Amino acid sequence: MAKKEEEAATQDNVSAEVARLAKRLDALDNRLDNIDSIVSAVAERVMQQPITFSITCSKCGQRMEVALIGKEKPTR
Repeated sequence: MAKKEEEAATQDNVSAEVARLAKRLDALDNRLDNIDSIVSAVAERVMQQPITFSITCSKCGQRMEVALIGKEKPTR
């Protein structure tokens, strides 16, 4: 009889732990969705304007320019 009660208590503990983990996973999923939305919004804003990187080679000292053009046509 005591063995069945221990098994039931253990089963309840496992069920509670699974429920807690499921709740934490849902919270993590919501946070990741929010981060994805923010990153997408920032990327869309950045891609509306051209970006230019000026890089100097550490070995030869030559300067390079890398231009990234977004989805819209650049204006001067």
